[in-house]
Amino acid sequence: MRALTWHGNRDVRVDTVPDPTIEQPTDAIIRVTSSGICGSDLHLYEVLGPFIDEGDVLGHEPMGIVEQVGAEVTHIAPGDRVVIPFNISCGRCYMCDKGLQSQCETTQVHEQDTGAALFGYTKLYGQVPGGQAEYLRVPQAQYGPIKVPEGPADDRFVYLSDVLPTAWQAVEYANVPDGETALVLGLGPIGEMCTRIAQHRGAGRVLAIDLVPERLQRARAHGVEALDLTQYNGDLPDVVREMTDGRGPISVIDAVGMEAHGAPIGKLAHRIAGMLPDVVARPMTEKAGIDRLSALHLAIELVQRGGTISLSGVYGGAASPMPLIQMFDKQINLRMGQANVKRWIDDIMPLLGDDDDPLGVDGFATHHVPLDEAPQAYEIFQTKDDNAFKVLLKP
Repeated sequence: MRALTWHGNRDVRVDTVPDPTIEQPTDAIIRVTSSGICGSDLHLYEVLGPFIDEGDVLGHEPMGIVEQVGAEVTHIAPGDRVVIPFNISCGRCYMCDKGLQSQCETTQVHEQDTGAALFGYTKLYGQVPGGQAEYLRVPQAQYGPIKVPEGPADDRFVYLSDVLPTAWQAVEYANVPDGETALVLGLGPIGEMCTRIAQHRGAGRVLAIDLVPERLQRARAHGVEALDLTQYNGDLPDVVREMTDGRGPISVIDAVGMEAHGAPIGKLAHRIAGMLPDVVARPMTEKAGIDRLSALHLAIELVQRGGTISLSGVYGGAASPMPLIQMFDKQINLRMGQANVKRWIDDIMPLLGDDDDPLGVDGFATHHVPLDEAPQAYEIFQTKDDNAFKVLLKP
């Protein structure tokens, strides 16, 4: 089959690789019909090379048609249309029973001391072949796949794999009281979807901060008060406080993570680590990694005293300095973590059956690209050329 594989920093290629097969009675094989490129894929594209082997298949936002199932898979059958959550969970362990599928005890990657295995996401999360491919082996298929109806285009459902549950959890964790103000840092796909979900769930006002004109315009088109980061020289916190009765927003969602602009030390550390041999870079990242913390520090500065920060942007540093005295003094609540995809599906699915499309999923993607053009798609997504906002690959 054809699949997108990693060959080095900023070097991904479409190669011919072996077709996946049923290996366990809890496996399924799907024929992929759509697979998104995620912002966290860009971390693999640039930063996390020490944890990837050449030829690893990328991608964790797939959906498709069931081709085969193992003997213990009974809730789906060949021919069914399914979305595959990005985290691999069993549905029956202690953590899954608590709704913490991202911490599944069956698939935890113990040798790396990390949570549930993820599709297409390095040795840190199990080195499971990903879904930017023609076919995908799905472990724990007795639980994971989400069956969706025939009819609407893939765009209606594919975001159940990651974008929708990640944004839903971010808003849930932000704990925005009805009628109160939330602020979202970053208007990439997750941040933009967070603004829509916050509006849908009753936030009185939704503010957002970004620096890409097209993304600011997209958010403003549905009532978000979007601020252009480039227009302020250090006075952004004062501006936000003036907009919020001098207090700041009660909830701030950091949807940026370690890709933050304006963090030269972290950026340099990422580049240096990416250039070192893996045997040196891995322990450096694991024990002394430092993130670009501009977004998180801004969230701490902006949030109202006694308010909540919800962290959905990906951070990976082991030695990232935090302003604990400020966090303690402001009595900040902080929630974070990988999305527990299956936990939120029952909340989200009814919105996808609504012809009004309240979350705007049908027009969310800006690019639909054949799999063979995936390397160019990664490049334009990284550089934000051609107004690339969300890219769906079509194997």
